[in-house]
Amino acid sequence: MAPADWEEREYIDDPNQVKPEGYDSIPREIPDPNAKKPDHWDEEEDGIWRPPKVPNPAYKGPWKRKKVKNPNYKGKWKTPWIDNPEFEDDPDLYVLRPTKYVRIEIWQVKAGSVFDNILICDDPDYAKKVIEEVFVHREVCP
Repeated sequence: MAPADWEEREYIDDPNQVKPEGYDSIPREIPDPNAKKPDHWDEEEDGIWRPPKVPNPAYKGPWKRKKVKNPNYKGKWKTPWIDNPEFEDDPDLYVLRPTKYVRIEIWQVKAGSVFDNILICDDPDYAKKVIEEVFVHREVCP
């Protein structure tokens, strides 16, 4: 974990930038200045005519601060390697005692699945020999 004072953000929001006054009051859409009320429009039947809206060219989306280089940027944190004086290599770390039983848990999502010819061993040459003997006479099922 990086130290509390470590800064790995290369860019930050510009703290000196201020949102322009009135920025939030700029509407996303404005009434179409070129639209004209249709000649057949009857305000009693059709209601008050309102021109269709068009995108406002002055609207620039939600305001966001510009990004600037972070003056406190120190780069991505890399955990340093520290020698462990108490470390002792254990040559028997991965040596397993003989296994008498093996449990295989299979979750079926479709009934009728058949599993056969399961081989568990620690000798690759023996496994290759068994595969060659067993699968040489096997028919492929569609």
